[in-house]
Amino acid sequence: MKRAIYILLSLLIVIRIPVFQVSAEDEIPEPAAYVLMECSTGTVLDSMNADEKLPVGTMAKLMTALLAGEALESGKWNSDTLLTASDCVDNTKGAVIWLVSGETMTVEDILKGLIIGNANDAAAVIAESISGSTDDFVMDMNARAFELGMRDTRFTSPQGYDDENAYSTAHDIGLLCCALSECEVLLPYFTTWRDFLRDGATELVNENTFARTFDGMTGWKAGHSEAAGWCLAAGAERDGMECAAVILGSPDEDSRFAFARQIFKKGFSGFTLTLPGFSSEFMKPVKVRGGVSGSVEVTAGDLSGLVVPVSDTALETVLVLPEYIHAPVEKGRRIGTIAFYNGDTLLLEASLRAKESVEAMTIATAAEKLLVKLCNL
Repeated sequence: MKRAIYILLSLLIVIRIPVFQVSAEDEIPEPAAYVLMECSTGTVLDSMNADEKLPVGTMAKLMTALLAGEALESGKWNSDTLLTASDCVDNTKGAVIWLVSGETMTVEDILKGLIIGNANDAAAVIAESISGSTDDFVMDMNARAFELGMRDTRFTSPQGYDDENAYSTAHDIGLLCCALSECEVLLPYFTTWRDFLRDGATELVNENTFARTFDGMTGWKAGHSEAAGWCLAAGAERDGMECAAVILGSPDEDSRFAFARQIFKKGFSGFTLTLPGFSSEFMKPVKVRGGVSGSVEVTAGDLSGLVVPVSDTALETVLVLPEYIHAPVEKGRRIGTIAFYNGDTLLLEASLRAKESVEAMTIATAAEKLLVKLCNL
């Protein structure tokens, strides 16, 4: 009897052991490429194949949204501005809000269609309204991408139709997301899961389910196409640090969200955003030779935040200033540098510049100073 009980317990143990050997995270399939970036600094916290050129499909609509947001911020549009659909919306492929040629809709509703509804006809109307034609808008998309440092990106349509000549990278889409994080006028659209147009007649449901399921979500888009696979560009904020997770080429719909959760967890638990500081005693004025003033104060200006590991937030400051400089000195002239290190890793280097101008001493200036001095004796 005891032997039978012993055998039964052994079998139970053998059966239960595998349950504790497999974690949920190990089962999440990897995408083709991904990147996790801190938005305010563009610091890459985690990545894989981040610079590989890949089809990104409808993620191109993020650039369409950015240009629309910038049109709002510049005053070119307001939310009530009416946009008229041309025949560019006729026979639109893919997701639509059923716009017809000649129909008018406010910018607010068109943006709802684009961002919440992923509507290709809304993208066409935005493109023509901003640039005059789809072709010119595509040129503007690529020009803005270049300005953002997206050197490995080419857009061929405002909708992001699959095209062998269109491509981007996880890192480039991350840079685009960093720009979108600063476009506050678009935040309400990106964080809405469900809405309506035409007095409730047209329902919109956001494919980015993070809009209703992820705490601190700030944007931006989920997408899918035959060439690009399942993609996601998601933003989230914790304790004052906002991160962008870009997932390209996931094998299925759910794994892109699961993988994003996984890398967000690593990013927020492993890193923190800090502002660099240094003692003012190191910022002594620099001597000026041959100037009407014997020295000039220097400043580092506005220093941006730094992303550092939570386990080691100590920063080493290295200040480089000359013993003296020669006049004349123009305000804003670069005099030295200040650098911040975490261990051996350079995190940030900024210029130290003159706070004011110092004119060169001339014979006339010297005589004037001498006369003033004599008069005060």
